[in-house]
Amino acid sequence: MKSYQLLSLIISCISSNAFGQKNLPSVDQQAAVPGNSLQDIVFRYDEAGNQIYRGGAVIIDQGKTQEIIENAKISEEDVFWKGIQIYPVPVKDVLTISWSEENDQLIESVSLYQHNSIAFLFEQKNYPNLARQVKVNMGSYYMGVYVVSFQLSDGRVVTRNIIKD
Repeated sequence: MKSYQLLSLIISCISSNAFGQKNLPSVDQQAAVPGNSLQDIVFRYDEAGNQIYRGGAVIIDQGKTQEIIENAKISEEDVFWKGIQIYPVPVKDVLTISWSEENDQLIESVSLYQHNSIAFLFEQKNYPNLARQVKVNMGSYYMGVYVVSFQLSDGRVVTRNIIKD
């Protein structure tokens, strides 16, 4: 909301200065008010180009310098991926997918499908006898990009791309 107010202030200052009215405060005067901060949205992407974070960054104006301080929030998806291990990548024969005890309560099923199709090549429900690990024999699969998909108990689907040699 504050960014819209600042934008309207900039536009009004530009238009007022263009018409000779100089009694309005400049943008620098408005930005230098103590406690004035703008909330921006920061996006982060993984190596495959998937969006992994959308959150805030605070821009604080101090005279002419700006400091960008990113929020220390770690997204829930980042926490989830810290407890997941997918190896070896690129895979030749057997792909191993394992997860931590914390993620065991979240995961309902693990699936694998080829990147350019919608049919699952492999799907496994998360049963207690799995011991938090699934092995997929990919020896007969074609080379290419595959997607490992986790269906979570809250309805979210979290995916990661892997490569088959």
